[in-house]
Amino acid sequence: MKKITVLLMLLLMVIPISVWAQDEESTEENVQNEGTNTDNSVALIENAKAGILMDATTGEIIFEKNKDEQLAVASMTKMVAQIIILEQIESGKIKWTDEVTASSNASGMGGSQIYLTTGEVMTVEEMMKGISMASANDATVAMAEFIAGTEVDFVKMMNEKVKELGLKNTHFKNSTGLDEKDHYSSAYDMAIIAKELLKHEKILEFSSVYEDYLREDTDNKFWLVNTNKLVRFYEGADGLKTGHTDAAKYCLAATAKRNDFRLIAIVLGEENSTTRNSETMALLDYGFNNYQLNVVKKKTDVIKIMTLDKANKKNIDIVPINDVAILSKKGTNNMKEYTYEVKIDNIKLPLNKGDEVGKLIVKNGTELIKEAPLTVTEDVKSLTFLELFKNTLLDTLTGNMSYETAN
Repeated sequence: MKKITVLLMLLLMVIPISVWAQDEESTEENVQNEGTNTDNSVALIENAKAGILMDATTGEIIFEKNKDEQLAVASMTKMVAQIIILEQIESGKIKWTDEVTASSNASGMGGSQIYLTTGEVMTVEEMMKGISMASANDATVAMAEFIAGTEVDFVKMMNEKVKELGLKNTHFKNSTGLDEKDHYSSAYDMAIIAKELLKHEKILEFSSVYEDYLREDTDNKFWLVNTNKLVRFYEGADGLKTGHTDAAKYCLAATAKRNDFRLIAIVLGEENSTTRNSETMALLDYGFNNYQLNVVKKKTDVIKIMTLDKANKKNIDIVPINDVAILSKKGTNNMKEYTYEVKIDNIKLPLNKGDEVGKLIVKNGTELIKEAPLTVTEDVKSLTFLELFKNTLLDTLTGNMSYETAN
């Protein structure tokens, strides 16, 4: 009898312990996946401090972990510098062939570099190659000084761009991403920055190349190897930016495209580059294996042709600002019958390409699926008085007096 009593007491002592351990494990799993808005049972990046998987076309989040936590992001910072450089090129303020002279400040930068010497001259294109492939701090600072005069003023431009994008958890103290107090971003903000960078398709001509050379026709030929190994080993990968410092650990902003489906994956705070790469690929695999993108209207599709009164161009094409697409899980009905409505704003001249002029409303029956902004395909200006008089005279002589106005 004593033996039975002792056995029962032992069982009572063990059972609560077993239950408590199971609850703790369950709680830990829930915390680890907190914030994942699609499938909370999936722990894809258990070693990362934070991360996100985003559809590059729609901006929809497929997976997230601590997406808004403010963290050091190392050289991923340079994506904002790249956006500014590309904007300067596209606006005509600088050219790819412009020559940039490295200052002593730029050449003295430590960390990742292309070993610029003080007074050395490279073109903007060569500098961009060094930034994109080698994550070169010296090239980044040289370009910052070339564009803004000083790195400090260039960083102001970077922070202005961040505000323009509506980001709440990003602030920069330098252009390179070197560890510094109050220099931080988040996984979500980095994904939005990557999405913005991808609007400048030229970036992929730099970020997708695995190896190249600088100073090729000199005795100081420099071999560039892309710090982002996914562009060589992962199907469809063609960018974007790695990062590593003591504070940030190992980080990566990766993008890959298969057919019309492009994903952006961000991981922050990985312990080593091997884990960084494997968990980033796991994110991308998850997206490609489980989701699909149905592009219903491309940004080149003409939605409407407007006839503008008193404009230097009578007929102007209205197109989506970006591809209009529907993200869905694989296995769901992706062949729905969509209907479209076009709403045009009260247009006032002048208009610039990229200005929003209305919306394309996508519906499935009565269900609103998506609203997409529309723009014009080219700049449109108001006619001068003399141009208006000349056109009126010509219309009078030819008998063509009818205009459809866009008001």
